[in-house]
Amino acid sequence: MKITQVESFLMSYQMPEPIRLRFWGGERTILKRDAMLIRITTDTGLKGYAPGPAHERADREIKQTIGPFLIGKDPRRWQKFHIQADREVMKTYKAVEIALLDLVARYEECTLSELLGGRKRDRIKLYGSAGMYMEPEEYAREANTIIDMGFPAYKMRAGMGPEQDLKTVALMREAVGPEAGLMIDAHTWWRMGDKNYSFETIVKLARDMKDYHPIWLEEPLPPDDHAAYRELRAQSDMKSAGCLPALACGEHEPDDSGFHDLITTKAVDYIQMDILCQGGISTAQRIFEGIQKQGLRFAFHSWGTSLEVLTAAQLGVCWPENVVEWLEYPCYSNEDHPVMYPFPLADEILSERLEIENGYLVLPDEPEMGIEINENVIEKYPFIPGPWSVFHLNSPAETIAVTGDHSLKWVNAALRRRDGVKGKTR
Repeated sequence: MKITQVESFLMSYQMPEPIRLRFWGGERTILKRDAMLIRITTDTGLKGYAPGPAHERADREIKQTIGPFLIGKDPRRWQKFHIQADREVMKTYKAVEIALLDLVARYEECTLSELLGGRKRDRIKLYGSAGMYMEPEEYAREANTIIDMGFPAYKMRAGMGPEQDLKTVALMREAVGPEAGLMIDAHTWWRMGDKNYSFETIVKLARDMKDYHPIWLEEPLPPDDHAAYRELRAQSDMKSAGCLPALACGEHEPDDSGFHDLITTKAVDYIQMDILCQGGISTAQRIFEGIQKQGLRFAFHSWGTSLEVLTAAQLGVCWPENVVEWLEYPCYSNEDHPVMYPFPLADEILSERLEIENGYLVLPDEPEMGIEINENVIEKYPFIPGPWSVFHLNSPAETIAVTGDHSLKWVNAALRRRDGVKGKTR
């Protein structure tokens, strides 16, 4: 059996109208949502699939470097493949490797989890992720909707100013009751320019939010400033500060050394990672081993399609829940549940809906991923070049574009110049 084709398909769902969301430091505009499907075909006609990093650089890397490297090889020997590439190409290769594994699982007629070490369980806990820049009362309504949908926890994105953020958390807790979980994603706080919250403001706000028992506070500081996270986490041991919520970070780490530092120094309580953008299954397994040794917890970052959620789940169930605890489930708006914004491609990429029971994703027993791919989405949602989201900062006045690469803070410089959009790079 030989590989004859390696294909990557970028797709886009354009919002009916640009969605403009005000936050304390400016405004964010959602233009579209992107997705990538990877397909590997062999001379026997057998195919393997995987979600991919939803941005143009990865698409070029697959077409120009990774595809030619894999053509002619026997996918069953995937563990012996050693591509010579830089760090970013290697991360994209690790996403393509998931399609190789899917292909082998189909050949062996086993689940993908069996190739990843074997299942320790048949389900993984989900949290409903939505909540983007609203008034406190709207966040509370959405929190109630997500919990009513059966999710044990709801994650929102704060950034409306310290007083409004605290009011939001208080109203959410009142709306969902004492048992439901709440996660606060503060990634906007370090993206506000001159409006960025000071360290002292973050300490006070985190201490006040603790009264409402959030499961974690995510990225309250720039993610590459690990020393600041260690200092913030240490505040829980200081009587003057009082106990703070658990901290979460990781989705912007560029390499293994960053994860290693987060884990070994216990800079945060929950480590996060996106397997499509940050090194695939092998990196995730190394992270899990470190987390287990340090007594920390892991939560998947999964901000795309149902195929991404399913792929992460196939790996997550190979570890016990006290190591890999949470899987992010993005909740997009539809006829049944008017939350966040629409992204129909997210569900349509699979031929059937995922099975969710009591807040857990139940994995199918069938071979490979367990659910077939709906290839009709490739033609239905043609790709639209350019960033999917744009931040307009008030002070200093600046416009920053964002692509689907969660290992980078902002869009790369080449894309900014092409689109005439100004911004920052790592």
